[in-house]
Amino acid sequence: QVQLVESGGGLVQAGGSLRLSCAASGRAFSTYAMGWFRQAPGKEREGVSCIGRRGESTNYPDYVKGRFTIYRDNSSDAVYLQMNNLGPDDTAVYYCGAEPYPTCRLARNRYHYWGPGTQVTVSS
Repeated sequence: QVQLVESGGGLVQAGGSLRLSCAASGRAFSTYAMGWFRQAPGKEREGVSCIGRRGESTNYPDYVKGRFTIYRDNSSDAVYLQMNNLGPDDTAVYYCGAEPYPTCRLARNRYHYWGPGTQVTVSS
């Protein structure tokens, strides 16, 4: 069992930046690949980044590539998402998830554990 809690969301103007954090507790954090997903009202939950167990591999979809950076600190059981050049289309609830594989994929059904989410709102 892994418990996840996100933080760092908020209101930001277009072009601004936010850093999200996800703190993990429970089973060994370093045995899980981690991902960040988001869900806007009326839309499906979509992946925005993921990172392998040791941080050696990352994956980003085109719509965030070059703007978002995921990284993790296994010594403190945390994963982070640095988001730059935010736009109104980035407005959503952001979730971190844990998948029990060495490398990551942005497929929701691979993730066994989720946090409650943190709201990110970008004003134009």
